[in-house]
Amino acid sequence: MKLREPMPELTGASEWLNGKMTREELIGTAPVLLHFWSISCRLCKEAMPQINEFRDKFKGRLNVIAVHMPRSDDDLDLEEIKRVAAEHDITQPIFIDNDRHLTDRFKNKYVPAYYLFDREGRLRHFQAGGSGMNMLEKRVNLVLDELERI
Repeated sequence: MKLREPMPELTGASEWLNGKMTREELIGTAPVLLHFWSISCRLCKEAMPQINEFRDKFKGRLNVIAVHMPRSDDDLDLEEIKRVAAEHDITQPIFIDNDRHLTDRFKNKYVPAYYLFDREGRLRHFQAGGSGMNMLEKRVNLVLDELERI
């Protein structure tokens, strides 16, 4: 995805955990942080406390959605996904993308990967990898600050 492109539809999930969200429910309400992760990804698990901190710190001002992207057939086990999600306190909605529909729509190749959309649903920041959480937080704050100036 390129900057300023609109958020793709959130359809094609194998299953949703912790509630289902649609693009229409998200756009216009608050910015969206969508993060791709996988149960087999060590960096994803290490970054999860910071993502949960964003979720809690900006509750009501930022929508946080998790996308579980399998990296191998071993990552397709729904019960294992549920177990790891619970172990890492992932209480936000989780789009299970076992068929890679959303992954393909985003043209995403990485976990962890973070996509930050503004309130209008335009991509404002993309980041991949386990480091750089300070930059992600700066971008989240920038997008939230823009809302307060409106």
